Amino acid sequence: MGSLENRPPLKRDHLFHSSSCSSVRSRFARLLLFNKIDYLQLICAVSVSFFFVFLFQIFFLPGSAANEEEMKYDKFHYLFTNNSNLSFLKELDFGEDLKFEPLQLLGKFSNGAKYFNGSFASRQANLKPKLALVFADMWVDSHQILMVTIATALRETGYEFEIFTLEDGPVCAIWREVGFRVSVIDADENTNFGIDWLNYDGVLVNSLKAAGVVSSLMQEPFNRIPLIWTIHEQQLALRLRQYASTAQTALVDNWRKLFSRATVTVFPNYILPMAYSACDSGNYFVIPGPPAEACNNTAYENNRNHKNDFVVVIVGSQLLYKGLLLENALVLKALHPVLGEFGGLKIVILIGDSTSKFSIAVETIARNLNYPNGIVEHIAVDENADNVVRGADIVIYGSFLEENIFPEILSKAMCFGKPIIAPDLPIIQKYVRDEVNGYLFPKENITVLTQIMFRLFSKGEFADLARNAAPIGKIVAKNLMVSESVDGYASLLENILLIPSEKIPVEWKSEWKWRYFEAITNAVSPNRINKLLDKVERQFNRTRKENSVDFLITRNDTSLYTIWEEQKHVDFDNVRKRREDDELKDRSDQNREIWDEVYRNARRVDRSLHERDEGELERTGQPLCIYEPYFGEGTWPFLHRTSLYRGIALSTKSRRKGDDDVDAPSRLPLLNNGYYRDVLGEYGAFFAIANRIDRVHKNAWIGFQSWRATASMKTLSKSGEKSLLDAIESRKHGEALYFWTRLDTDPRYVPGRDFWSFCDHINAGNCQFAFTEALKKMYGLKHNSSVLPQMPSNEGTWSVMHCWVLPTRSFMEFVMFSRMFVDALDLQFYDEHHKIGQCYQSLSKDKNCYSGLLELLVNVWAYHSARRMVYVDPTTGAMQEQHKLSQRRGRMWVQWFQLSTLKSMDEDLAEEFDYEGPTKRWIWPLTGEVFWQGVYKKERNMRFKEKEKKKQQSREKIQRMKKRARQKALGKYVKPVEEIESNSTAQQV
Repeated sequence: MGSLENRPPLKRDHLFHSSSCSSVRSRFARLLLFNKIDYLQLICAVSVSFFFVFLFQIFFLPGSAANEEEMKYDKFHYLFTNNSNLSFLKELDFGEDLKFEPLQLLGKFSNGAKYFNGSFASRQANLKPKLALVFADMWVDSHQILMVTIATALRETGYEFEIFTLEDGPVCAIWREVGFRVSVIDADENTNFGIDWLNYDGVLVNSLKAAGVVSSLMQEPFNRIPLIWTIHEQQLALRLRQYASTAQTALVDNWRKLFSRATVTVFPNYILPMAYSACDSGNYFVIPGPPAEACNNTAYENNRNHKNDFVVVIVGSQLLYKGLLLENALVLKALHPVLGEFGGLKIVILIGDSTSKFSIAVETIARNLNYPNGIVEHIAVDENADNVVRGADIVIYGSFLEENIFPEILSKAMCFGKPIIAPDLPIIQKYVRDEVNGYLFPKENITVLTQIMFRLFSKGEFADLARNAAPIGKIVAKNLMVSESVDGYASLLENILLIPSEKIPVEWKSEWKWRYFEAITNAVSPNRINKLLDKVERQFNRTRKENSVDFLITRNDTSLYTIWEEQKHVDFDNVRKRREDDELKDRSDQNREIWDEVYRNARRVDRSLHERDEGELERTGQPLCIYEPYFGEGTWPFLHRTSLYRGIALSTKSRRKGDDDVDAPSRLPLLNNGYYRDVLGEYGAFFAIANRIDRVHKNAWIGFQSWRATASMKTLSKSGEKSLLDAIESRKHGEALYFWTRLDTDPRYVPGRDFWSFCDHINAGNCQFAFTEALKKMYGLKHNSSVLPQMPSNEGTWSVMHCWVLPTRSFMEFVMFSRMFVDALDLQFYDEHHKIGQCYQSLSKDKNCYSGLLELLVNVWAYHSARRMVYVDPTTGAMQEQHKLSQRRGRMWVQWFQLSTLKSMDEDLAEEFDYEGPTKRWIWPLTGEVFWQGVYKKERNMRFKEKEKKKQQSREKIQRMKKRARQKALGKYVKPVEEIESNSTAQQV
C-alpha cells in the first residue's frame, strides 16, 4: 500500500558552487596569505553573515517554517483564548503534512520508464493496445458509469476494448450502443472461462464480485498478463477484520494471494486502501470514480425531517488522523457566535465510527466552548450518514487535510442539493467557486467562517444567496473528478503496458456518461457481495476439512510412502541402465552412410512402466497423431481428448492428471530451464518429440495444433479430420504440408501486406533483419551479404499458429533445420534478451521473444524445400493447394534446404561438439540428438576398451588365484588300531 508520510524537504541547488568553486578558493587563500586577517575576526564575520541569512529566510521567504509556525500559533491562539479547559487538544497537530504515496508502485513505474525511454519508445507509438473489460454483471453501478466513460475516452487515443460479463443485464444495451462488443462468459468447475486472455495486452476487472476471473488469471500461462482490479466495495474489508480477530489467517492469506495477482489494485478513495491493508502487497493505487449518490436520482430529493431547527452538519475527511478533533473544535469555535442569533440551531458532527471515543471528545469540546446541552451532537459515519446529510440545512467541511481527491462526503452533500462551506483547499477550489456553487473560507483565518454563516442566514431563514448556490452545486457534483479519473487510468495503462498514450481531447473527459443510463429505471445493482463472500467462506471451510481428513489418513503412512518412493527410483534407474545397455549392444560395427538407415536401425522397443490406455492403443493403428503443446492449467479447457490428439506438457507441474500426455521436460531437459521454455514456445514441444522420436511416436504422419487455435474456434471439425485422414491414407498430395489456419484470416493480418511485411508487423519490424542474420550465421556467409528467401504472396496463403501436419520423415528434416536456426537466433540475441530483457522481436519485455518469428518458419522451410503446401478448410474439409510447384521454379533455394545440405551441417556441428565438448554456452546440443559418423567409431572403441578391460580383469583374477599362498597339510590321518580291527571283523562277517 502507499504510505502516509511527510513531504520531503526541497533540496538546495548545489550547482551554484561548482561554477566558481576554484576562483573563490584562490581568492580566499590570497586574502589569508597577504592581508593577514586575524582568524578570530574572520570567524566572527562569517557567523554574523550566516545569522542575517537565517533571519532573512525565517521572516521574509514565503512558505518558510516560521510562517507555518505563525499560522499554527494563530489557530491555537484563536481556539484556546478564554478556553483553557481545551488544553488537552494542544497535544494534537493539524493534518496538513499527511500525504498518501504508493512508493513501491511508483518505483516500478520509474524502472519501467527507463526501459520505455530506450530504443523501443519510437516503435511503440504506432501500437494499438487491446484490452479486456470484465464485469460481474450488467446492472447500473459506479463501475459501469466509470468504465463507460474511461473506455469511450481511451478509444479516441487508439485503445481497443472488448467487454466480458458473467451475467447479462440492461447495461449490455448501453455498451453495444456506445460501440463495443459484449460477451457473456461462464466458468466451469475449475474456474476456467474458456477465454484466451493472451489475445489482450491487459485485463481490467471491476468489482469484488468478479474475483473468480482474477483467480483464473492466476493460472499459467495467463499469470503474466497485466491486470488492473478496480474495487469500490468495502464489505470484504469488514470481513477481513473478523477473520483476523477469529484467527482465520488461512482465509486472509487466500485473499492476499488474490490481491497480489493484480498488477495494480485501484480504489476510488484513500480510505479503502487502508481498510484492505491486510491484503496489501504494494500494488494499491487510488484513482477517483464517479459520485456514487449521483447514480440514483432519488438522492437529489430533500428529505428534511426538522421543521423548526436549522441543522448544520460538520463533516470531515474519511482519514481519522489525530488533528481531526482539533480542526472540528476550530469550526465549533467559529460557529459559537451564530448561536446567539438563531435559537433553533442544531449542530451535528459527522466523523469517526461507532467504535471510537469521538462522542466523549465532542461532548467535552462543546461543553468547554459553552455550548448548551443538546445543541452539539456526534453521529458516527457508519450510522446511516446519508440520512444525516439529507436532513441538513447546510454542510460544513471541517478538515484542513490537503487531499488529491474531492471529499466524498462533500460530493454527497452537493448531490443532495445542500449548500456547502469548505476551506480553500486546492482540490476543493478546483470545483467549488466561492459564492457560486458553494462558499470558501481560508484555513488560516477561521473567523471568515463566522462571517459566511451570518451572510447565509437572514432573520432565521436562508438567504437567497444560499438557495441559488445549492442547485448549481448539484450540477457540478454530477461531473466531479472526470478529468482526474480519465487521465489517471490513461497514465496507469501507459506505465503498465509501456505504451505511450495520445493526449485525450477535452470533450471526452469533461463529464461522466450519465446520459446513457438515464433511460434505464429500476436497474440498480443488487447487493450480492455478501452472498459471494459467504460462498467463498463455505468453499474454503469445506476444502480445509477435506485436506485435514486426508492429512489424518496419510500421516501414519509417511514412512511407507517414503520407502515406496525410494523403491520406485531404484526400479527406474535399473530400467534406464538396462535400456542403455541394450542400446549399446544393438549398435552394429558396420559403417552408416545414409541418414535414413541411422534412424531405421536406431528404433527401440518402448519399455514403458505404465500400462497403455485406450487412447494410446487406438493411436497405434492410426496413420496420424496431432500433438497439442500446452503450458499451464489455464490451457486445459482448450485441449482435445480424442485418440487423434495427444497433449504435450511443456512443464511437468502443469501436466493433466489421468491423461496420456507427453512430458516434454523429461524428453528434453532444456525445457526445465524457464527462460528457454518461454523463448522456444511450441518449438520446445517439436524438439522434445523429435528427440528419440521412435520411443513416443510410432505413426507415419505427425501434426501439431496450438491450443490458441482452439480458443479462436479454428480447429478441425469432424469433416475436416476425416478429409485430412483420407488424403493422408491415399497419399493424394504425397509428402505435403497440410495446414488449416491461414495467414489472411488472422486478426493480426493487414490486407495488402505480403509475407515478410506481416512478419515484420508481428515482430516489431525486425523480422527480416533477424531472419537474414540467422541464415548468415547458419551457413557461414559474409556479414555484408543480403540473404532473404523469396516468399511471394500472390500465389496463395501461408500457415500460422502452428496448425499443420507433415510426414514423420519430413518432420525430422524440419526439426534438423529448426535446431540450427534457433541456435543462430540464440547466439545473436541471447545476451541482450536474457540479461536486460530487451527483445528485438517484441515491443515490450516479452519472455516469448522468438515466438512470432518461429511461428512462420515452417512456411520458409516447406516452400524452399519443394514441399507441396495444401490448405484444409477446418469446417468443410475442402483442400486447396497453395504455391504450386510449377509456379515456384526459379524462386526456391533448394540447395540451401535440401536434406544432404542440412545433414552435413548437422554432422559438422555434432563433430565439433564431440571433439570440443561443452566449453561454451551452446543451445544446439541441448535441443536434440548429437550424432555423426564418428560416433560409431567412438562407440566401437569404447566397447573394445570395455571388452579389453574385462579381459584384463579376468587375467588379473586368474593370476591372483595362482599366486595365492596355499597352506600345506599338517600331516596324514592314521586310523587307530581299534578301527582297523572292527573293519576287518565286519568284512569277515
